[in-house]
Amino acid sequence: MTHNKKILIIDDDQIYCSVLSDAFQRRGYQVESAYTEGQAIQKIEEFKPEMAVVDLRLDYSSGLHLIKHLKSKDEKTKVVMLTGYASIATAVEAVKLGAIQYITKPANADEILAAFEEKQADSDVMPSDKPLSVKRMEWEHMQKVLLECDGNISEAARRLNMHRRTLQRKLAKRPVRQ
Repeated sequence: MTHNKKILIIDDDQIYCSVLSDAFQRRGYQVESAYTEGQAIQKIEEFKPEMAVVDLRLDYSSGLHLIKHLKSKDEKTKVVMLTGYASIATAVEAVKLGAIQYITKPANADEILAAFEEKQADSDVMPSDKPLSVKRMEWEHMQKVLLECDGNISEAARRLNMHRRTLQRKLAKRPVRQ
């Protein structure tokens, strides 16, 4: 099964990248990986991927910048945003920037390929019966403010009237589900 399609995996978790790379190579894809924003920009220029899996959080930068960069190089590049820190604000931004899907970790190669293949939105998805918890709403609000500040934690902390280290600590935790 040779696709000869080029896929770029961008994630700061090198083990996860390696596992995904092996899985995509077994499926016949040409695969490159990047672990930092700088590596990703270089790979985008040299490798010219048709598909990209982009992690939202890359050490000290946001994968959202890379979606914009990928789309500026080739509008046809399909991008799936992958994150362990999902929020409504980042999902909306990822889609506005050109991602075709936004999925949460852990995701395997089959789930990622399914995300690439989904052609249309599912209008049958039912809204939740329960409102978001206060903790989840706090998480969503912090993410929204952080996005408005282009990822600048110090500025976001000022706007939230919170100490920078407190905001960093809260952001480092996984979000509550609901």
